[in-house]
Amino acid sequence: MAIPNFEQIIQQARDSKKMTPASVACAEEEHVLEAVIRAWKEKIIQPWLVGDRDRIKALLKERDESFPDEFIVGADDKEKAAFKAVQLIREGRAAYLIKGLIETSVIVRALLNKETGLPTGRTLSHMSITHIPGHRKLLVITDAAIIISPDLSQKADIIQNAVNGLRALGYDRPKVAVLTSIETVNPKMPESVEAAELKKKWEAGEITGCCLEGPIALDLALNAEAAAVKGYQSEVVGDADILVMPNMVSGNILVKALREFADSTSVGVVQGAGAPMVLSSRGASVRTKYTAVVVVSQMV
Repeated sequence: MAIPNFEQIIQQARDSKKMTPASVACAEEEHVLEAVIRAWKEKIIQPWLVGDRDRIKALLKERDESFPDEFIVGADDKEKAAFKAVQLIREGRAAYLIKGLIETSVIVRALLNKETGLPTGRTLSHMSITHIPGHRKLLVITDAAIIISPDLSQKADIIQNAVNGLRALGYDRPKVAVLTSIETVNPKMPESVEAAELKKKWEAGEITGCCLEGPIALDLALNAEAAAVKGYQSEVVGDADILVMPNMVSGNILVKALREFADSTSVGVVQGAGAPMVLSSRGASVRTKYTAVVVVSQMV
């Protein structure tokens, strides 16, 4: 299956009304709080609001929102808020994490803490689930925010994380394109060498649940006609679900270029820990943050 847009996921979430429990680290951020409360009122999630208790209650009062006091968890500082938000997941009271008014580095440390976090041994990575107007389905770009220059092992984890994320949304066998600027292996271009090695790992069963191709250029991954002209044959050409970027810089540039030039909408998800985390841009709208909260609620 392929999901054409976020509205399909949102409607399914509204229809199911399964109230997925989620913990919000430093919930005293206006847009995040509005997004979370909206999803709660639609019976999509049951949030735990962790952070500055007085500020959270003040923000709720400003919006004339009545929220159960027992689901507001006070924390004296951001480190404690991150710890408590993660602890709620460890205790089974929440299924995923939502980043509020807190630095990414702080909450990542809480996630990866060997004694109190949710480490799995896999690399923590970011996947940007993107809707591009006019494109027939959602597209995942990874990694655009966490791993600056991933090595081969980290790239394998990045791919597996993204595949697992799409499979959690209902995909049977996501199509993965390991991107470079060419379709052949060039020893002077390390990205092409690594792409070929990643394909070998997939063929050996070390990367599972997907169909993988690489090295492959962006146009071939998304345009079957371009692939036909070049004589490049693969199940992935023209139909990629996941674009694996050579490094974080290229991924970040692509995500922002699509937003600026194509009016795309992206949902940021951190995968690889014992539970996923919503990682929205600080400048994202309430609508975008709400979409992220709902989409990730359907991944657990």
